[in-house]
Amino acid sequence: MLDIVDIHTHVISTDTKRYPLNPMGGKQSDWSQSRPTDGAALLAEMDAAGVSQSAVVQASTAYGFDNSFLAHEVAKYPERFTGVFTIDMLAPDAAPAFRKCRDAGLTGMRLFTTGSTSPGQAGWLADPATFPIWEMAEAENIPVCLQMRPEGEPFLRILLDRFRRVPIVLDHLARVSLKGGAPYDSARWLFDLADRPNLYLKLTSRTVEQSAEDGSRPEDFFPRVVAAFGASRIAWGSNFPAHHGPMSALVEAAKSGLSCLGEADRAEIFAGTARRLYPALANAKGVLA
Repeated sequence: MLDIVDIHTHVISTDTKRYPLNPMGGKQSDWSQSRPTDGAALLAEMDAAGVSQSAVVQASTAYGFDNSFLAHEVAKYPERFTGVFTIDMLAPDAAPAFRKCRDAGLTGMRLFTTGSTSPGQAGWLADPATFPIWEMAEAENIPVCLQMRPEGEPFLRILLDRFRRVPIVLDHLARVSLKGGAPYDSARWLFDLADRPNLYLKLTSRTVEQSAEDGSRPEDFFPRVVAAFGASRIAWGSNFPAHHGPMSALVEAAKSGLSCLGEADRAEIFAGTARRLYPALANAKGVLA
């Protein structure tokens, strides 16, 4: 049976008094309004989908930089969850905020520089003012997920080359265009970064769907990505509930899309890479056995 770890889920509370909304950019995402999902509900979806563990990502479009609910739910289910926090990298209290999240047991960081409520590419991604936090992440071997667009490639190159020991994970493959299909000329910039050993790809439900659109085919795209980066630098994430479920349908779609790959590569993408990026999940695996 295929072991599955999901490295991109979210939790949303219905208790807005205890966990008030403060969405990044001042606009709450539609999905977080219509599909609130707490830890218990997420676990039910995971169990129905055959997902053993998850890296739960801060819901920036609901809570902004307040990671309280994320930390609360991760602490309730440490054998199943680890948490990926978000902080304001330019704030005067960025370092204490980083430490607070780490002390709460969160083991990954995410930088939200674009999204459904912030469609452009933020220009602060490689601002030197953020480098002290990157240095903290490097010192503690914290993976950093980037929610970014292709326009952020120059910033990404700066970070990859300056912080070579930080695992940098591209959410949704940085929203790369697959239009036109093979040989994927519009995605060449991404393939050109395959020689950076600290660059990882988060292959999400969005990627699975796009691999079969606009002239692309999964059997063309996924073997090409694995050949360039290696399955050991690719991990799957559903993006549930931001991506409409049920999670079981997202898992089945991912399995179908990646069926063109060998068993060993699928094992890496669905679980192996995730547990290396987030050792807390690997350490908790024995609890699940």
